[in-house]
Amino acid sequence: MKQMLLGAFASLMLSGAALAEEMKLAVTTSFHNSGLAEVLLPEIKADLDLDLQLLVVGTGQAIRLGEAGDVDAILVHSQRAEEKFLAGGYGSHRREIMYNDFVFVGPGSDEAGIQEAKDAAAALQSIAEVGAPFVSRGDDSGTHKKELSLWAAANLDPQGFGAWYRAVGAGMGAALNTAAGMEAYIIADRASWLNFGNKGNLKLLFAGDPVLFNQYAYLPVSSDKHPHVKTELAQQLEAWLTSDKARDLINGYQIEGEALFVFNAQQ
Repeated sequence: MKQMLLGAFASLMLSGAALAEEMKLAVTTSFHNSGLAEVLLPEIKADLDLDLQLLVVGTGQAIRLGEAGDVDAILVHSQRAEEKFLAGGYGSHRREIMYNDFVFVGPGSDEAGIQEAKDAAAALQSIAEVGAPFVSRGDDSGTHKKELSLWAAANLDPQGFGAWYRAVGAGMGAALNTAAGMEAYIIADRASWLNFGNKGNLKLLFAGDPVLFNQYAYLPVSSDKHPHVKTELAQQLEAWLTSDKARDLINGYQIEGEALFVFNAQQ
């Protein structure tokens, strides 16, 4: 019986019924919290016979994983960090896939009055003036990098802030949970906010400043740096992510009638 089972298994393998290909993709917590992965991964599996293993981390950590050759590609949202990654020879190229925007979320009472702010810098200045509770990702993610750049544009330095400023060193979902518990202000990507289920008294209070634009890009890890990376699979995934099918799935992904991302890959 044992020999018969072994023979059947060998015949199955020889007939081409092998396991699906696997590759590792580092993605941001904001992408994962949006729920879009749950839409895309089954379609990727069906079309490419590819088991896509997601490593869910902040942009900074995703880039470090790429630099170390621990993943085959990264999907992140911090262009300056991405360009530095490419300049170091760690990535083969950068391909824009989709975008959304960052939003300011806070308590419905809006102690700082940011609903009336003329721009993002003014909103942050108002929060700092009254010392309203503010939750920062504090994790070197793309969202954290954007937040720091916005404070700098407002001529403010978080290192000088008091106890009202709380850096939690956590992903987008955990940071939003903290903000909900504290009834604090926070900067989030729109997709994570819309998919967040524990809103409590938090509301979207400010959005629309062009500086809050949030581009996601796909960067395959360079095989020149790391010959073991699965370049061919990374190329197949890139072709799928920039296809008409991906466009329709990304643009069609909505929560309560509101789109979470806009596809903008150049085909």
